[in-house]
Amino acid sequence: MLKLEHLTWEAPGGAQVLRGIDLTIPDGKLTVITGPNGGGKTTIAKLVAGLETPSGGRILLDGEDITGLDVTSRAKRGLSYAFQQPVRFKGLTVRDLLELAGGGSLSEEQLCTILSRVGLCAREYMDREVDAALSGGEIKRIEIATVLARHSRLSIFDEPEAGIDLWSFQNLIQVFRELREGLRGAVVVISHQERILSIADNLVVVAGGRVQDQGPGEKLLPGLLRGEGHGACPVCPREGEEG
Repeated sequence: MLKLEHLTWEAPGGAQVLRGIDLTIPDGKLTVITGPNGGGKTTIAKLVAGLETPSGGRILLDGEDITGLDVTSRAKRGLSYAFQQPVRFKGLTVRDLLELAGGGSLSEEQLCTILSRVGLCAREYMDREVDAALSGGEIKRIEIATVLARHSRLSIFDEPEAGIDLWSFQNLIQVFRELREGLRGAVVVISHQERILSIADNLVVVAGGRVQDQGPGEKLLPGLLRGEGHGACPVCPREGEEG
């Protein structure tokens, strides 16, 4: 279980982005954090992953205070983070990346199983470099495959739909459906896409740096789609907007 207690964060320059986030992410559930652009969704993900340091408050994973731990220490405790814009690694192959994520060598059969879950053929991709030659959809799917290879205790996906084509997005939805069915820990997705929100067990609405609402997905989603609640409707932002 992930628990955030009174979490605050100030951007460089002093702007208050998070204003006291109190949130519990249960095990065995797919939790989607949504809300208007600029409300603090991605900041929460980065603080949990250790990419940013909170100004105040605590982050607890299974009762352990991990607020002061670095990214590597959090990864060793089973936390995985998929970036909104995945990093490319010239000179590193897909096989290398998946084996690093999995913690050891992987057979062709294992590589095939992992890559097929994100719609890629192992024989075509396992020896390709993770560089600029890959499309946005390909690099996004490979990054998600690394998370699957880790069998993480807590997996965080920051706007996984960003920059991918329609086919990749449809495949992405299937990946999350499968993750939801076989959860051993917790999965958190930052998103404002209706199809991702629609498969959430729990929805959390963040706006103005605070948790404005939370509850079962089937209870909250109809109101969000009607534009009810807190501020602008978070679903399907206009082209060019960022989460």
